[in-house]
Amino acid sequence: MTTFVLLHGGGMGGWTWKYVRDLLEAQGHRVYTPTFTGFGERAHLTGRHVGNTVHVQDIVNVLHYEDLHDVVLVAHSYAGTVAPGVIAQAGDRIATVIYLDAIVPHSGERIASLMGYVPEDQLAGLDAMLEAGEGPIGSGVDVMQREAAKTHPHLMDADRQQWLLDNLTDQPMRATSCVIPVGAETIDKPVDYIAAAITVMNAMHDRARALGWTIHDHPGDHALLVGDPEGTVDLIMKIAASKGAA
Repeated sequence: MTTFVLLHGGGMGGWTWKYVRDLLEAQGHRVYTPTFTGFGERAHLTGRHVGNTVHVQDIVNVLHYEDLHDVVLVAHSYAGTVAPGVIAQAGDRIATVIYLDAIVPHSGERIASLMGYVPEDQLAGLDAMLEAGEGPIGSGVDVMQREAAKTHPHLMDADRQQWLLDNLTDQPMRATSCVIPVGAETIDKPVDYIAAAITVMNAMHDRARALGWTIHDHPGDHALLVGDPEGTVDLIMKIAASKGAA
């Protein structure tokens, strides 16, 4: 039996791992799918203060209070900015690190600027505004994802895509604008990176290669955990087995 902690992407929540979780649990594994503060069923806790450090603490607390050890940590999309901070604080509890088409930040970067959405100087000003208790609470990422799906549908059946889109919630603006204090370059463990073929994360794939991470290609899109849970689980299990974690 292997213990998995699965971290979700932007606008999502622990719920997005439903199909992957069911498959892993059917194989007898323990699976935790925590939701970051301000997302999903915890959307009512959002606020201008909710950023990277809050989300790192969310997961460190899960590891501590659930007394988890020898964990396979899987980070999808936005969670790639959270995983390095978790590893820095609780790396002794984590056996294997897998990035699932996730953001690969460097220390001191901000999501919106490293992804090319907002210039750094504007983002720094926005973050200062939020620090002062002013400015927008949410980033509108859920609306953006629904609009994008109209012209570029996900690689999944229509009903499953509708389930995904219906459950999206906004992402705290602070999580998008704040400095990420602990970047991926600090991770002192081998990392395996699952790279989707159809994604906005191509530059992140290059960053993963530059860090010497092992790359595993997947023919799906950025929502592969929902569109192809079987293929996602297959890759995760192969990686875990190669590390002696499964």
